[in-house]
Amino acid sequence: MTPDPEASGTVRVQMAVNGRPVNAEISACTSLADFLRGELGLTGTHLGCEHGVCGACTLEVDGVAVRGCLMLAVQADGARVRTVEGLDDPLGRALKAAFVARNALQCGFCTPGMLATLHEAIGAGLAPERGAVRAALSGNFCRCTGYEAIVDAAMDVIRAREETADAR
Repeated sequence: MTPDPEASGTVRVQMAVNGRPVNAEISACTSLADFLRGELGLTGTHLGCEHGVCGACTLEVDGVAVRGCLMLAVQADGARVRTVEGLDDPLGRALKAAFVARNALQCGFCTPGMLATLHEAIGAGLAPERGAVRAALSGNFCRCTGYEAIVDAAMDVIRAREETADAR
């Protein structure tokens, strides 16, 4: 006998996570970050404050950066979810390489959220200005105070993209 999902407080969700279809039955009150980490083993999404303030849990849902700790997994039903593990497109690879080259990692706890935030912002055409990068990252905290290196890494990626666009 199949348990009644409504009686047990569970719901079935379907989504694409990092390009792979996911079909799962979960508790209706499971956050997206907890679902990704606990059910799918995608531990790159970090949980910091769990109040949407620190940005460590930032990931993309349908191309928009969201706080995984504030979004329920059921709200992502039918959506395309991209975690730091799924940032394998040219922009994602460029960001990861720039973070390494600029030593923008330090302890690394905030890095997945920083990368997801920058991936969305740069992909949407973030202005090639340090102030714009700082504004885009204003919802992401780095306790190691490594912001300069992070902004440098983002500027490297933005400049490289501009040079590539100019070369076309």
